[in-house]
Amino acid sequence: MPSICCYPVLSTCRLNFSQTSVNRWAGGAVLEFAALHVPAGPGERGAMYFDVIIMGAGAAGMMCAAQAGRRGRRVLLIDHAEKLAERIRISGGGRCNFTNRTVSADHYLSQNPHFCRSALARFTPNDFIALLEKRRISYHEREQGQLFCDDSAEDIIAMLRDACDEAGVQWAMPCAVQGIEARSAGSARGAFAVDSTQGRFSAESLVVATGGLAIPKIGATPFGYRLAEQFGLPVVPPRPALVPLALAPELLEPLKPMAGTTLDASARFADAAFRENVLMTHRGLSGPAILQISSYWQMQEYGSGKKRPLEIDLLPGIDAAAWLDAHRQGRSHLPNVLAEYLPRRFAHEWCALYGGDKALSRPIGELGRRDLEQIARQLNAWSLMPAGTLGFAKAEVTLGGVSTAALSSKTMAARDVPGLYFIGEVVDVTGWLGGYNFQWAWSSGWVAGQFA
Repeated sequence: MPSICCYPVLSTCRLNFSQTSVNRWAGGAVLEFAALHVPAGPGERGAMYFDVIIMGAGAAGMMCAAQAGRRGRRVLLIDHAEKLAERIRISGGGRCNFTNRTVSADHYLSQNPHFCRSALARFTPNDFIALLEKRRISYHEREQGQLFCDDSAEDIIAMLRDACDEAGVQWAMPCAVQGIEARSAGSARGAFAVDSTQGRFSAESLVVATGGLAIPKIGATPFGYRLAEQFGLPVVPPRPALVPLALAPELLEPLKPMAGTTLDASARFADAAFRENVLMTHRGLSGPAILQISSYWQMQEYGSGKKRPLEIDLLPGIDAAAWLDAHRQGRSHLPNVLAEYLPRRFAHEWCALYGGDKALSRPIGELGRRDLEQIARQLNAWSLMPAGTLGFAKAEVTLGGVSTAALSSKTMAARDVPGLYFIGEVVDVTGWLGGYNFQWAWSSGWVAGQFA
């Protein structure tokens, strides 16, 4: 069982909430909204009361807000950022890889890999696609079922923003939170109070959709984890996921001549394997196959055993030993033979590193059988031990998060704190590369919106 994180209390956060206007960004332009004039809840003079307060106006938060608002709930959506849904805006090269054709629990990592099944089954990729088609947002499919907008991720943002507006959702952006407290269940003043330097908001339900720690330059913070622990919910220690891997200097140095080459290879760790591009870099390993396998390699952080290396199959689908043996009768040199499948520069440098001068200067037929067997093993299972990752700054998502053991998979509500919900990346559910994490945001947000 992974250890539990501890974060500082929320009192270090500050709130900046304008009483005269709420700024919302759309397409780079600032739109002005009238101040929130909401009657105070009974028993608390001057407080602004809502049925639901949602912390985080990203993919999961906006989906949840729109759904709750459609049920007639009075919803306040709070976010500390100035730009709305920046994570959506920059995804997929600006076109948003918004989901995938093939989504199942097998595409997610968690301490409880079955937790996500219910939400994914109740709001599917087809359900989200239907929203796009109703809006007449054109999209296209790329390799491995990945779906992207034809024009811009802004289309997704506008669709969600308009859905919230149509459902009567109130916006508070930019707005940082100073503190949150829970009251006794059934309190006439609301179960939760959100403090700010401009006053206090109250609500019956509080939904946390504040994301993880990936990409801090656009505002990622540990806010959601701190909040979970404030209310006694365990947090699986966050780790960078879908992230390039770093190699130690002594391992990296002889590989530097290969930097900049891209390989069609299979990256493996434990029972997981991904055949996509592998990129050799000046710091280690990157490319889609490495990003995918990095999440599985990082799962070792939650165990107690010795860390194991990952493997790269440089000739996926080929029995390297049999293939090399078939070339023994000719006069070809090993680098030239490998260049049939690998970049020529990489093949030459790799042969020099693992076969030595004789692998460069002699025909394959003059190499010893034992030497060829060793080279073949490396070709099909090149073992590399990463020193770590390039961190949250380069990570696509966060591994770990609020423990699913503390949440209901049916409602996304905290089991022991009535009215408290966690959705999206802040939860210990991490998807593969290829639209799976957005689908988790849509699905978990939709589910919570039916109950909050």
